Amino acid sequence: MNRLQGFISRHKNTDFRTRIPTTMHTILKHNRGIALLIVLAVITLLITAALELNRRARSSVTATMVLRDQITLTQMASSGIQVAMDILIRDKNESETDSVQEDWADPEKMADFLSVLSFDDGSVTVTIQDELAKIQINALVKFPGGKDFNEPQRLLWARLLHIMIDQDTESMEDVEPVGIINSVKDWLDSNDNDAITGLTGAESDYYEGLDQPYPCKNGPFGHLDELARVKGITPEFLNGLGGIQGLARYITVYGATDAGNNKFTYDGKININTAELPVIAALLPEGNEEFAMAIYEYRQEKSDDKFVNPLNKNWYMNCPGCRDSGIKKELITTASDIFRIRASATLHGVKTVVSAVVRREKEKKSGRYQCKILSWQTL
Repeated sequence: MNRLQGFISRHKNTDFRTRIPTTMHTILKHNRGIALLIVLAVITLLITAALELNRRARSSVTATMVLRDQITLTQMASSGIQVAMDILIRDKNESETDSVQEDWADPEKMADFLSVLSFDDGSVTVTIQDELAKIQINALVKFPGGKDFNEPQRLLWARLLHIMIDQDTESMEDVEPVGIINSVKDWLDSNDNDAITGLTGAESDYYEGLDQPYPCKNGPFGHLDELARVKGITPEFLNGLGGIQGLARYITVYGATDAGNNKFTYDGKININTAELPVIAALLPEGNEEFAMAIYEYRQEKSDDKFVNPLNKNWYMNCPGCRDSGIKKELITTASDIFRIRASATLHGVKTVVSAVVRREKEKKSGRYQCKILSWQTL
């Protein structure tokens, strides 16, 4: 009884009719705040998910468009290569010689030929380069024996390397022609018990002693990139640097002749009708390099947009002062059947380049010329 009286005394001013509703109001107020936060969180998650889905959808569309354009670009470039092969076949049927005076070597005429390709969007350009306008790297050694130097080719290499060094003495001051020639020969040769050529060559012992070892091939080069593995040849010397052309511009791995029994020979003949200036200079004996420019310009001379000088047999001897130029006939030819075709396709600001090496040859059954693809690269 006393406890009841005490409780009443302490709470005599409390309104019990409003105490419980006030407490419930506070609880409900807090719950509404939590609910609002949950709703906002859910909305945020939904917005984030929607944005992510939108991003992925756009990325998917973009990727699809890029893939579509890449496929289209490859097809466009392939069409350009096909047109170039048709031009080379027609050229073979019309002439037994190949020169810079022919349609395939004229950029403007090539552009006219390509006009037959009608694309709704984009464009294609094509260039054709004679691979036999270059020094045949595998001809440095006498094949199929593959053991001894081909002496005329060794001298040709020596002259080319000296010409390149003279063009850029600063970046090529460490290039030693004899060392490079000996190392290339050792990479090519076989049946010599891994004997090192001279004092500067390199066989398997050298390459297997490198930080990242690999064997010496002891066989023909299959691709120019292999040269970067040869002692003394840096990527800069091979591919060029700062506007200076590298060795790769003037040499080729192509030009093999089937010798039977899976063996090949390399005659090393260079088409003087299409060779670039440094290669022409390398064909000349030491001391006669000044004739190179006269020969080069004689080929190109025009009047009223027509070539003045026919490139018939021994035409290079008709250049002023060049009758006794000293070019060895066994080093040159005026015909080629191996060409590098480079097709560039552009679409929506994106560019794809395809490079193909082809060889013209006569089909046995039909007797017609065709172009066999030896190499195909998308760059």
